[in-house]
Amino acid sequence: MIEVRQLKKSFGSQSILDGVDLRIESGESAVIIGRSGGGKSVLLKHLIGLLQPDTGEVLVDGENITRMTERQLLRVRRKFGMVFQGAALFDSMTVAENVAFGLRRHEHLTEVEIAKRVAAVLDVVDLPGTENKKPAELSGGMRKRVGLARAIIYEPQIVLYDEPTTGLDPIVSDSIDQLIIRVRDHLKVTSIVVTHDMRSAQRVGNHVFLLHEKRIYASGPPAEFFASTDAIVRQFVDGVADAKTDAKTIEF
Repeated sequence: MIEVRQLKKSFGSQSILDGVDLRIESGESAVIIGRSGGGKSVLLKHLIGLLQPDTGEVLVDGENITRMTERQLLRVRRKFGMVFQGAALFDSMTVAENVAFGLRRHEHLTEVEIAKRVAAVLDVVDLPGTENKKPAELSGGMRKRVGLARAIIYEPQIVLYDEPTTGLDPIVSDSIDQLIIRVRDHLKVTSIVVTHDMRSAQRVGNHVFLLHEKRIYASGPPAEFFASTDAIVRQFVDGVADAKTDAKTIEF
């Protein structure tokens, strides 16, 4: 579904990504972890074509999007849904208006058809009957669910999640994780989750990538990844402040 080859990106004199390679299969739940400011969100923006690399390739369904025009990118972006870290809802709009925002811009549907689609996706995210509420009336977990409903309403093939459990208590975080799994299995989507939450990474991922020192340092299935004795992997998984090892790429 997605392949990144030797991706490099700098902003001015600051190098952010330096030779990133990764491959995400169709239907997979990939989790990208790494230190704050380490380039995870920059990598995510490259996957959807919001940023262009200095060198390297990003392939979506075999198409190299780094060579596309903006018009061509719009077609590819239709394959993606995005769930933002803070939900990114419009405060002045109702839940229904937020969820239908992209649908109204890109689909020629009647108001009745839009209302049916909105009701259906709100049911998927366990928020039936909330169409007329405003974001201020919702809890943090509910706002995350509305953001997910907006991302999946036009049935994307790939859903990107940017820190979906940040700021949520463990119980609500678990419910969001279960929802990510349900959406993946129900809609047969490919999921890519950027997170600092190690419990969440173990629950939702079937492949974990550690972005370290501007490239993918380690990757593998969660059971093997989280059992690793590598110093850098253990430093991040255990939250240890200091670890030293030679730079290398690890495959489990």
